Amino acid sequence: MTETPVEDLKPTFRGDVTVELVKHTASDSDVLFAARVSTVGEQSLDELSKDPARSKGLINYLMRDRHGSPFEHNSMTFLISAPIFVFREFMRHRVGWSYNEESGRYRELQPVFYVPDADRKLVQEGRPGKYEFVEGTQAQQELTARCMEDSYRQAYEAYQEMLAAGVAREVARAVLPVGLFSSMYATCNARSLMHFLGLRTQHELAKVPSFPQREIEMVGEKMEAEWAALMPLTYAAFNANGRVAP
Repeated sequence: MTETPVEDLKPTFRGDVTVELVKHTASDSDVLFAARVSTVGEQSLDELSKDPARSKGLINYLMRDRHGSPFEHNSMTFLISAPIFVFREFMRHRVGWSYNEESGRYRELQPVFYVPDADRKLVQEGRPGKYEFVEGTQAQQELTARCMEDSYRQAYEAYQEMLAAGVAREVARAVLPVGLFSSMYATCNARSLMHFLGLRTQHELAKVPSFPQREIEMVGEKMEAEWAALMPLTYAAFNANGRVAP
């Protein structure tokens, strides 16, 4: 059974992404008790309030020598709103991640589409594996915005026309482009997030260079800011050791 589509929905365009930390059980103490159980057994919880400098040193040692499992005993759930093409890259990260995304089978998709902001570099120079992005001209920016917006409007009009004719949502959605915004919950632990950030952000402290698409990097930067506030010792050790996941 199909719903009657909402009349006169007009496409809107945006060049940002949003990330909200909706719940978490994540702190540096989660790393400490998990690591110390190796040497003090079940008494490791009693060690959390002892000697903050020693705790900082332990976390740095674990990060430096890549003892990764203590960084898995925590959880963060983010609500992310971004273009579909970002999520298709995102879901290549499978170990330590769980996802649930809004469904075009069960709800009418809203006409919110991605158009790059003026500061998004548009032109790729160089050969594969050794290229960089540079600023586009104003003419290129205007062309990009116009072509995207025209295409989005045409696609969404076709989608609405099919829904109005009684075509199932799961069929009609096929005409919509990957620039459509979607939302998902993404749950991870600190270790899986560090691996994600090592690949999906560029950073001056990174030992291993990465060349992410800017749109997924925008998501990564917002997630990183939330995580840094929750686990400052772990975050500092991640940066101090080249932003390589343990």
